[in-house]
Amino acid sequence: MVKKNFCLLVLAIAVALTTILINSSQAQLPLLPKINLENFKLDPKFTDRITSACVRLDGRCIFELSDQKSNLAQRIKYTEARLADVKKIYLQQDTVPLKVLHQADNNQQNIYVLLGEREFPVLTLNSQDASIHGVKLKHYAQQIVQKIELAFTKTQQERQLSFLLQQSKVAGSIFLAMILFSLLLVYWLKRLYRAKVNLTSNTDIESLTNSLEQRKKFNLKEVQYRLLQLVLLIVWLGGILIIVGLFPQTRYLQLAIITLFRIPLRLIIVIWLCYVLIRLSYAAIARVNSAITNNSFANSYVFQPDTTRRIQVRINTFSHLFRGIVTFLWIGIGFVIALSIMGLNITPFLAGAGVLGLAFSFASQNLIKDTINGLLIIFEDQYAVGDVVTVGEVAGTVENLNLRITQLRDGEGRLITIPNSSITVVANHSNGWSRSDLKIPFAYQTNVEQAIKLVEGVATAIYHDCDYHPKIIEPPQVLGVEDFSDRGFVVRLWFKTEPLKQWEISREFRRRLKNGAEEAGIILSLSQQEIWFNRNNQHN
Repeated sequence: MVKKNFCLLVLAIAVALTTILINSSQAQLPLLPKINLENFKLDPKFTDRITSACVRLDGRCIFELSDQKSNLAQRIKYTEARLADVKKIYLQQDTVPLKVLHQADNNQQNIYVLLGEREFPVLTLNSQDASIHGVKLKHYAQQIVQKIELAFTKTQQERQLSFLLQQSKVAGSIFLAMILFSLLLVYWLKRLYRAKVNLTSNTDIESLTNSLEQRKKFNLKEVQYRLLQLVLLIVWLGGILIIVGLFPQTRYLQLAIITLFRIPLRLIIVIWLCYVLIRLSYAAIARVNSAITNNSFANSYVFQPDTTRRIQVRINTFSHLFRGIVTFLWIGIGFVIALSIMGLNITPFLAGAGVLGLAFSFASQNLIKDTINGLLIIFEDQYAVGDVVTVGEVAGTVENLNLRITQLRDGEGRLITIPNSSITVVANHSNGWSRSDLKIPFAYQTNVEQAIKLVEGVATAIYHDCDYHPKIIEPPQVLGVEDFSDRGFVVRLWFKTEPLKQWEISREFRRRLKNGAEEAGIILSLSQQEIWFNRNNQHN
């Protein structure tokens, strides 16, 4: 419960700070500049759209202007430059009275600042400016005049020593809080890192359920670890923005930092979200697999000694497949969102991708066949990663299986890649259980009962051996005399073993049989022939 509350608290802090940094115009904080992100869109189709942006004095938004995007930037630049000229003179000559006036000129309102006897034109408003805000032009001009006067009053007050001392105390308190909170975050980061290392280093896991639980815990710890890293970044970036926004001399840095890091910070957040969603998907896959292995059917049937390994192989294969799918999905979504953040128009990109995908589907029918056959192989459980199979004339251990290819490692260590569409007949040597099929030839001069008794004795000794008994599922079956060959008569023997243990049992049986035959005085047969001569008449 404490861990859940901690995660919720950290997540809430991250969301709040991210909201402040990215869209401070919604938060209405006095210490941060008011920014409308609509102004920063780079898509050219918005150039004729009516947008709004702030006119700033000392980095503070004093009022908004609305116009076509192509004209808005020039008007704001001119207005801010004129206000800066007035501010410079006003602060140098603080005894000179300042007054802001507006004057009608046809269908326009001219706003200017009267500083002593000098007049500074600031802005020209037209009927379109007023209609956007839903007021009359004269009333809108009066509102602008009041806001400019208030801004210059605040500008003068913020240069007072008492104000600067007060803001310095606030800045010091914020910086101290940043350091303390950062130390706490670093402590939590170290604890999470140690927990991740313990989970990855614990490789002695026999139970499939415990293995899946470990995967889920590791992915959740990784999400918490990355979340704290993001919070630490936001704490320092947000704290610096707030501190530089406390003083009028450095407030312009606040806007510069936000403008400079707006897109990179968004991209970092998108990358972080993609990574977190991938890890959460991994944890969900592990959780679903764990639920499957723990259901009542699995406990009553699936977890029999001869099928436990099979379930583990299948779950590992499904996990590998679904992790690849969700990784590709989230990376693709993140890539499209990143293009949109950078201002690129993604509509033609998506349309082009659709047309390209259609053309690619016609040109890549074999790839589609590979994918369909790969799905059937996986869901029908024809084989999985870790199985030993024979595909056509190729045999080996399955090292990799996805929707397109199957990769086998043969006895000589070669990695063999087979497209799934070319797989028609598969012999799986390790699905459920295996069988050691032994055919032992004896010379024709050997007593049959004695030979069968020797085979039964050696097979029974192996079955009761504590080292080999867990690998043999059923008692060995001596089928009797199977055939007559040029080497002698053949006795056939079956061992039903755990998957992939048949070769080990066969080798041990042959070794013991050779020693037993020598002790019993029975010579195992070699290839032999007999030649018969028929003499009907020796002499006439």
